[in-house]
Amino acid sequence: MKLTPNMLNLALAPILRGPIAIILLASGILSGAPMPAQAGVFSVTPVRIYMTPRDRAVAVTITNEGDAEVVLQADLNAWSQKPDGTDEQVPTEDLILSPPILKLAPNARQVVRLALLKPADASRQLIYRMIIREVPEAAPARDKTMQMPIALALSMPVFITPPPAKREINCQAAPGAAQALNVTCTNSGTAYAQVREILVKRGTQTLAKFEGGTYILPGARQIMSAKGEQALSPGPAQLNVGFDDGRVQTFDLTLP
Repeated sequence: MKLTPNMLNLALAPILRGPIAIILLASGILSGAPMPAQAGVFSVTPVRIYMTPRDRAVAVTITNEGDAEVVLQADLNAWSQKPDGTDEQVPTEDLILSPPILKLAPNARQVVRLALLKPADASRQLIYRMIIREVPEAAPARDKTMQMPIALALSMPVFITPPPAKREINCQAAPGAAQALNVTCTNSGTAYAQVREILVKRGTQTLAKFEGGTYILPGARQIMSAKGEQALSPGPAQLNVGFDDGRVQTFDLTLP
């Protein structure tokens, strides 16, 4: 994925439950001083990292898409969710990115290695987030004007999955706002789930819909709002929950 300064409006609201998170770290952004922003342009592939217990390391490609030198560093966090779905990230030494800090010339590309330092769990998935962050104060000035340094960052999930680890999803629905259902999905399994779509259907008719990229980590639940174009009529219906791997799980429900 390519991250550009035009995406700063999205960066104001970090999206930690989607495939990636865009984070904005600005020095003096609330000061009101009219000064130009300084930010680099870089991309990272892949945007989601999958490993098995046999993998000692995986390759990650970082590309400077801009016309100025960029300095980047990596932060690694263990990622979990509370039972109510709130994200928690704690710095970890389970993983290491080599090198952890790199300097890229304009339009340069570098392959780095992400390695697991601890033994993988044989029964459950290990889940982390790797944040590649620009270090603007380490980059040379791009012109003689006074500039506000803005650090752009990409947050990528890292999943280390043994064969037995599986998601276990159960979903229920309750009336929400007008023309909507609150769909609560709980993951009692040992691997993550990511809900991409929810369809509330009666036969071939779609009554309500949710689209997103909501992560549900083991032991957590998430509430998603499926909205329809008109009031939902009572009676039996089906709840089709689609995941990022293309699979769909169906639940029967009765609309009140």
